[in-house]
Amino acid sequence: MVRKKVIEIILDTETTGLDYTKERMVEFAAVRMENGKIKEEFQTLINPEQHIRKSSIAIHGITPEMVKDAPTEAEAMVKIMDFIKDYPIVAHNAIFDYSFLNEASKRVFGKELENPRIDSQQMFKEIYPDLESHGLEALTTKFNVDLTNHHRAMADTMGLALAYPKLKKLYNQKYSWETKQLDNIEYLFERYLRIQQTVVTLQSELQDLKSVFKLYFEQGGKPIISQSGETLVYNTKQTFGYDFNQIKDVLEEVGAFEKAVKINTGFVDRLVGGGRLDEDKKEIIKDARQEITETRNVQIIKAGK
Repeated sequence: MVRKKVIEIILDTETTGLDYTKERMVEFAAVRMENGKIKEEFQTLINPEQHIRKSSIAIHGITPEMVKDAPTEAEAMVKIMDFIKDYPIVAHNAIFDYSFLNEASKRVFGKELENPRIDSQQMFKEIYPDLESHGLEALTTKFNVDLTNHHRAMADTMGLALAYPKLKKLYNQKYSWETKQLDNIEYLFERYLRIQQTVVTLQSELQDLKSVFKLYFEQGGKPIISQSGETLVYNTKQTFGYDFNQIKDVLEEVGAFEKAVKINTGFVDRLVGGGRLDEDKKEIIKDARQEITETRNVQIIKAGK
């Protein structure tokens, strides 16, 4: 039987900044994969015809001098679209690259992209939810792929292209297993709740043990080393509350404001989506957006809520 040809476009972009509504691409790279094999490559620098943020240059190293003679967005997009055609697009945190490409397509061709979007980062999170990081570097490390010249478009594209077939195989196996469980969904939900209650119970048990350890040290106990080498120690740490209005000028003066103050993005998103703000204030907040990420979660609502 003839094997069906599966074509996917693995790609990466480097940009002038993070806000896809204001910033532009400065580099694009892609490879065409056929049944998990690299068949063709394409890359180009792009003259964004606007300022490249220093914070972005610090990441990808692409300077205005490097792109001054490169194709403009309009020129580059013709070749980009000719390469990616209508094939599925695969990228790590795909919504970022897709959003930049989509905006460029609207500016140049007057229409949005219609390519299916595949997020390898979301796939990676589902396969290895326990990992601390799910970035591209973590992915390539997990699958023993050499990632050199990280944060340049073709290097990141090739790193993803080499890791993606292995990731896709595991993801498809997981998806196949999940599909076979759909007829058992009611039972699995009950099973999930039992496991969840067990986890809560075990967490309580662990906390009880920690209380004993704390009492041991407070009565003068010494550190304990386990047979496998872990050491049980005790320490204390004081934390303080601060009047923000009294310290914000000092934080700004020493360049520590952004590190000391983290925006509650969920709260800000709710403000923009709610009715408490005037439209002009909502637009100011929207203009300050710098990046976009996508999360997909299942929520369990407790009985009586």
